[in-house]
Amino acid sequence: MQKFLITAGIILLVAGLLWPVISKLGLGRLPGDIRIEREGFAFYFPLTTMIIVSVVLTVIFRFFGK
Repeated sequence: MQKFLITAGIILLVAGLLWPVISKLGLGRLPGDIRIEREGFAFYFPLTTMIIVSVVLTVIFRFFGK
């Protein structure tokens, strides 16, 4: 459990430091991300972004896990 928490913390730290670069990639504004904006109401569901992040993390964990 300690190893997992340390790894998760390092990943979050790196993602936080690289956020200016990551935001320029367009994640969160991809086609397929659902955005509904009305007066006094906003709903955002980043479906495509979540799928891409999931696939990338799966490949990384599979590669480094073995």
